[in-house]
Amino acid sequence: MSRIATFLTRRRGDGGRWHWTDVVTWLWLGAGLILMFGPAIWLVLSSFKTPAQLAEFPPTILPYVSETVAVTLNGETRNLPLYDVILSDGSADQLAELRRVGTVAQMIDPADPETVIKVPITDRRPVREVGFAWDNYLKPLEAFNFGQYLYNSVFVTVTATIITLITNSMAAFALSKYEFRGRNAVLLIIVATLMIPLSVNLVPLYSVISTLGLQNTLWGVILPTVATPTGVFLLRQYMLTIPDELIEAARMDKASEWQIYYRIVLPLTAPALAVLAIFSVVWRWNDFLWPLIVLSRKELFTLQVGLNTFAGELNVQWHYILAMTVATMIPVVIVFVFLQRFITTGIAGTGLK
Repeated sequence: MSRIATFLTRRRGDGGRWHWTDVVTWLWLGAGLILMFGPAIWLVLSSFKTPAQLAEFPPTILPYVSETVAVTLNGETRNLPLYDVILSDGSADQLAELRRVGTVAQMIDPADPETVIKVPITDRRPVREVGFAWDNYLKPLEAFNFGQYLYNSVFVTVTATIITLITNSMAAFALSKYEFRGRNAVLLIIVATLMIPLSVNLVPLYSVISTLGLQNTLWGVILPTVATPTGVFLLRQYMLTIPDELIEAARMDKASEWQIYYRIVLPLTAPALAVLAIFSVVWRWNDFLWPLIVLSRKELFTLQVGLNTFAGELNVQWHYILAMTVATMIPVVIVFVFLQRFITTGIAGTGLK
């Protein structure tokens, strides 16, 4: 902690008085921190809010729960919400809401529940404290087939990532270490496909999937997405940094091309493979449009498609959508935390030649 504090409080030059560049730097970095992490923090906090809180304006940052008081009426004990009320004589008091009729609320004093006081709703404010609506997570996990959707997403993500790493690394190996006519043209065509919008590919991809009988299967979601031009270009640029002399020495030692590929090239390309793995996990895990087109059976839905079930025709259950969105973010965050140290190394290495 002392090292972090020393780093954050460093000054320009010898560390004397604050310089204007120190102030500008702090403001710039603080604004960047808020822009990067503010929406994520807002999403997490909003996932613990009730539907009524989400509809409030102006919105609050922290989630709140209304305080209640137990009141016995006609022999029945009820928990009624508490409000700070301004009475007609200008005094303030805490009353419990018995019922609301239009713009007028019928309030009672918990100490005298027999007397009903009518108060305009504009003259009261709920008594609240910071609290978390855990039901936003618990209820969907009980009613929503989360386990099956989670399995489908994990299967699609892991399988597609493994196949992506294999196919893209093989293509990159051929384009970087083999000399053949038209090599640069092939690479140019692969990179040029990045300029084709996804919506243009949907119809031919769906026709191929339907012809092969892969509609309504998880393999129909996986296979059309495994060959990525970004992955091929990234790995090829990294493999160009591997000395050709190393490959020739392996061939002189009677190593086959497959042995050179998986014993020499793949281990040396590990940082770039880690970067592509992170990209692939994020792409597949967050993919919504293609699984929505291919899958129509509910038991095959991935998490992103399953979240769509909370959006009804007339009612959108935003509190459940926010909670499940946070839950689906956790695996991607975990993968990024464990593999992020490879990102800088892998991307920096792709530019060396």
